[in-house]
Amino acid sequence: MRIISGKHKGKRIIAPQNLPVRPTTDRAKEALFNILESRYYFNGKNVLDLFSGTGNISYEFASRGIEEIICIDSNYNCIRFIDSYSEQLKINISTTKSDCIEYLNRCEKQFNFIFADPPYYYNNHLELVKIVRTNNLVKDDGCLIIEHDNTTSFEEENAELRKYGTVHFSIFSF
Repeated sequence: MRIISGKHKGKRIIAPQNLPVRPTTDRAKEALFNILESRYYFNGKNVLDLFSGTGNISYEFASRGIEEIICIDSNYNCIRFIDSYSEQLKINISTTKSDCIEYLNRCEKQFNFIFADPPYYYNNHLELVKIVRTNNLVKDDGCLIIEHDNTTSFEEENAELRKYGTVHFSIFSF
């Protein structure tokens, strides 16, 4: 894993092997950020990174100028790694150890970008979308992005689907 672009371009992210994660591939991450940067300005925006894992996506957002990033993960070791690595990079990422659904249900803040990368065996994708939509958690000029495999479909939700090998992104504009 590496940071693709921005202030920390080329910086390798070396996570401990004991973390229960499946980091987004560099190829898929680069393609996603090409899409996002062609549609949005990042300055002054904020991000909520759900199922953060190593923080791979958050570091990319931070490297490209996003100043306010909140990472949520239920694994304490993932949270510790993100805290440690963001301190090394001198970037401001706040972390919370929490179940993502519980966090969303009590969240009162709006975000420009919400990125969710649940485990591929996760079966509450539609609940994530419903909570984000119902609680109005995405700002008018923002989007929800869910990373998933080919067994998950959002056809009925009118999401834009992008495929990069086995990595699929569904992008929701509200």
